[in-house]
Amino acid sequence: MLLVLAITCLAAAVYLVGDLATAPTRQRRAAITRASSYGRVVLKNRGDTRPFRERVVGPAAIRVAKLVLKLSPKTSVEAVTLKLITAGLTVSPTAFLAAKGIAGGGGLLLGFVLGGSARGIGGALFFGLALGGAGWMLPEIGVSSRARTRREQIRADLPDALDLLAVSVEAGLGFDGALTKITEHMDGPLSEEFGLALGEIRVGEGRAEALKKMAGRTGAPEVAGFTRAIIQADQLGISLGRILRVQAADTRLRRQAAAEEKAMKAPVKMLFPTVLFIFPAMFIVILGPAMLNFLSVFK
Repeated sequence: MLLVLAITCLAAAVYLVGDLATAPTRQRRAAITRASSYGRVVLKNRGDTRPFRERVVGPAAIRVAKLVLKLSPKTSVEAVTLKLITAGLTVSPTAFLAAKGIAGGGGLLLGFVLGGSARGIGGALFFGLALGGAGWMLPEIGVSSRARTRREQIRADLPDALDLLAVSVEAGLGFDGALTKITEHMDGPLSEEFGLALGEIRVGEGRAEALKKMAGRTGAPEVAGFTRAIIQADQLGISLGRILRVQAADTRLRRQAAAEEKAMKAPVKMLFPTVLFIFPAMFIVILGPAMLNFLSVFK
């Protein structure tokens, strides 16, 4: 027993002496290894410390967007981008498609859960398809509604903007200076579009191309007609002030005609709420006492 203990102590002593003797060499070797792999370690740590949105959310959104494009072959990234630009949204097409897919899938699962717990397999299928379709269409409907509202606002602001352009040009300003006046004295989507077109012209793009892009972004026929008139005036050397006056008068007449058309449609649109909500209440108030008296006679 004592012999075993003595051998163990001797081995431990030899190990400690050897460890102390080789410690400087091992430290130098470890320092050289760390120095040689320093760049790789930094890059690895940098990749591991990326934000959660870049590591998980971004790739997941891209995969969901690709799945949505596969499920709807008629949809393209270019069409979605144009629709978002027309609506004045700064959301990327990938994020929009991902939101559409997540809303559809979430509605489908929620419908299955609600319908299955209440009415079995048939109810689960019905509610799942209904809520899934609603979730799928809801982002599309929201963007289309926003684009329609923005287009109507651009149409309403266009005559005033053309008047300001005509006055500025007739006062001696150039077309670019007149656009600057619009961005300074007007607010709204039309002023933003003119500001974007002015920025494109200032960075070196041709006036015709900048105006064509503006017409494509707005989607309003009045803006397209205005841009065609300006491009034609530039090509033929016609006075811009005169063209702008004519365009302002034409757009004002169109705005008045559109307002009259909406006023003529108002009675037809008011008919359905009147029949559904007002007439029943009137019938109850007017005929209710008479019906009670009539029923009391036969009792």
